[in-house]
Amino acid sequence: MTENPNANGDERNGNAVPAPRDTGGEVIRVRKGMFGANNGGDTSGYGGLIRTVTLPGAASRPYGGWFDEVADELEGALDEQDLLPANAIEKTVVDRDELTFHIAREHLVQVARTLRDDPALRFELCTGVSGVHFLGDKGRELHAVYHLRSLTHGRIIRLEVSAPDSDPHIPSLVAVYPTNDWHEREAYDFFGLIFDGHPALTRIMMPDDWQGFPQRKDYPLGGIAVEYKGAQIPAPDQRRSYS
Repeated sequence: MTENPNANGDERNGNAVPAPRDTGGEVIRVRKGMFGANNGGDTSGYGGLIRTVTLPGAASRPYGGWFDEVADELEGALDEQDLLPANAIEKTVVDRDELTFHIAREHLVQVARTLRDDPALRFELCTGVSGVHFLGDKGRELHAVYHLRSLTHGRIIRLEVSAPDSDPHIPSLVAVYPTNDWHEREAYDFFGLIFDGHPALTRIMMPDDWQGFPQRKDYPLGGIAVEYKGAQIPAPDQRRSYS
């Protein structure tokens, strides 16, 4: 297969270069110190650091290169299915030479199937789903990020879907991309994302009776005591506070 020379965004329109994250986008949190400690538990020496946690904002046309072609084809294909693109695509982000469509979760399956099946798009492969937990992103704290690859056209895009902590449900894409089976189980295991319609949504790394989701930002550090040849070492969260 010959790779598309524009697959990595080599031919960017100068007007479509995204601004640095500290000059725009959505500020969702202000972090203080190296590890976010706020009660004197930070022993790193970087307690005076202050920085914002910013998500890149929506891009405006033209996106540059083949990004506009993909966006046009997707919007046109959804429109042909009587689905208003604005109802399915919450925003389009161009950041660090990557194209990301933020999709409303109720339309995720239809959008994914369209991206897979439309001849002008043909994103045949999903290389997995990753979970993200943004404590400061109120009402959409949990994110699922999908990386899609078009073997036909030599292109890579991302889909991103969000859900609140109080309702962590996202439709499963196993029926569209069967290889997502284990990836969705892992995102459930570590982040508590519930993929509705998954054939067997059970833990894949942690024991079945494990309490909580270890990769959430509010999950306690440590918590399991360690024993060294008869000497009992307290769990990390009992020795020192980081929150």
